[in-house]
Amino acid sequence: MKDYPSFEHHGAITGVTGSCHRYLAAPDLHVLVDCGLFQGRDAQGNSLDIHRIDFDISAVRALLVTHVHIDHIGRLPYLLAAGFTGPIYCSEPSARLLPLVIEDALKVGFTRDAALIQRFLETVGQQLVPLPYQQWHNIAQTDEIKLRIRLQRAGHILGSAYIEIDAAYANGRSHRTVFSGDLGAPHAPLLPAPESPECADTLVIESTYGNRLHENRETRQQRLREVLDHALENGGTVMIPAFSIGRTQELLYELEGLIQAGKDTGEGAWADLQVIVDSPLAAKFTCVYRELQPFWDAEAQQRVLAGRHPLDFDSLYTVDSHEEHLQTVAYLAKTRQPAVVIAASGMAAGGRIVNYLKAMLPDPVHDVLFVGYQARGTLGYQLQQLTAGPYASVEIDGEQFKVACPITSIGGYSAHADQRDLLDFVHHMPVWPAQIRIVHGEPGAKEALQQAILTMAAEAGREVEVVVPG
Repeated sequence: MKDYPSFEHHGAITGVTGSCHRYLAAPDLHVLVDCGLFQGRDAQGNSLDIHRIDFDISAVRALLVTHVHIDHIGRLPYLLAAGFTGPIYCSEPSARLLPLVIEDALKVGFTRDAALIQRFLETVGQQLVPLPYQQWHNIAQTDEIKLRIRLQRAGHILGSAYIEIDAAYANGRSHRTVFSGDLGAPHAPLLPAPESPECADTLVIESTYGNRLHENRETRQQRLREVLDHALENGGTVMIPAFSIGRTQELLYELEGLIQAGKDTGEGAWADLQVIVDSPLAAKFTCVYRELQPFWDAEAQQRVLAGRHPLDFDSLYTVDSHEEHLQTVAYLAKTRQPAVVIAASGMAAGGRIVNYLKAMLPDPVHDVLFVGYQARGTLGYQLQQLTAGPYASVEIDGEQFKVACPITSIGGYSAHADQRDLLDFVHHMPVWPAQIRIVHGEPGAKEALQQAILTMAAEAGREVEVVVPG
């Protein structure tokens, strides 16, 4: 047992998608942490081959879910098809949200057969084990080892958690591992910032923004207001590709604040700004977010106490049917009525946002606003690299579209911690880990974070082994 626990990584090694990590507590006792879809450049090739579970799961006793983004749970249908029947541990909010995400994934990638989808969801529902934050729970025990886990708030999306795993061996040795999942940025709307764990022997940490720093909240709010001012002045639509869960709700919170501030200062144009959520899935998630208000942070609770409704304000509209979606695209493109449209997918790699882009990219009165990470190989990434102008164009569904409208990126609205936040997560641990394993990042981001951690450790007089798997 002296070589355990050990780790094998089955995703989020060369990029930021497909998170899937196997924790080997002993030769015959494994735990899986997340099981997500590959996206963008990571997903090139045959989808079935890429997502098939190609490792032995016979010793996998449980699946631990850090949060319910598709790149962390999207391979769940493949995992169950491979024969996994164990418990699926997650936070209480995640247990509410996970079935919605999986239902949508099944409809998009597997089948529209309602009966099949319902049977699968019933199976998943029987395996789900919701856990409260900050409490230890025993999940496995043999003569040689006892395993327990604890979930702590990660501040990434509602229900997100970093997971502590304690392994106590019969010879008296113990080992604590922390899987960060995706860590949120401080001062993110709606959610409290993550607090560092007490200690860890091994830390498996994400590195999405391991080589970047975000703008502060005041700066990002000002930049968001500038983009909205452009829409109000020119009668254009601000198109925001956003994930249905997390980013959409945070944007609604910030937009409600800006609209309210505009009304308070007598700027009448703000009352005319429509905010449109064009995603049935995002609308469902927003309803659940409202129901889970007890998990909001103190600032959001204060808004509610003041009689405001940050996720359900007067100028907010939702679009449900596909027919209504097409009508909305045509109406906004024709009338140039000031509006903000939030639609999936977050990387513009499909979904309803694509129809808006096709209709409005050639018109300079509109704007495209990116507020989250765009993986290489996605349409969102390609647009980010462009400078709008007479010769700028992008290919969508085999057709070239002129890009005349401004393309803006605001990094401060990322739901991910930046390099400073990741370093603080380590630095503020009373007992630093002996080993840090860096995953979930592009090569440059992982290497930059590795060097930054080593530099921080040297300055603090600490010895840390920093591993970049794969």
